[in-house]
Amino acid sequence: MAPLPAPLVWKSPEVLIATGLGSGRISPASGTWGTLAAWVLAVTLPKTAIIFLLILACAAGFWAINEFQKKSGTHDNGMIVIDEWAGIWVAMLFCMPHRLDQLALAFLLFRIFDVLKPWPVSHFDKNVEGAEGVMLDDIVAGVMAGICVYGYGLWMH
Repeated sequence: MAPLPAPLVWKSPEVLIATGLGSGRISPASGTWGTLAAWVLAVTLPKTAIIFLLILACAAGFWAINEFQKKSGTHDNGMIVIDEWAGIWVAMLFCMPHRLDQLALAFLLFRIFDVLKPWPVSHFDKNVEGAEGVMLDDIVAGVMAGICVYGYGLWMH
């Protein structure tokens, strides 16, 4: 597990939320681990539960990221993965009802868009500051992955 930047404390609410209940402290590839944790958490849930979790992750995530960044003096620290949680949940909303092939594709495409940051993901990553920028680039990556998965679903049926 990666150490927390001073003066953050592991058990504080902003750290627990920002790090996706600690999944962002797993290295290497903390973003992938964080995405996997959120994916596993939501894979069997109904659409309404994922929507609820997404709203909760966004609301709590903006607050937690702001606090994490303010206290640590860092921007978009690799341990912050609540944005990945929100992004993968957005992508998963496009694959209802739950089909394992679509859910796996949502995971793969979300990670590709999150890592490579094609436009418009790159626009939000580079031009929107603070917690909003951290969250929005992943939400846009989730929308892009979701649209691709939705198209795949239409093509397969």
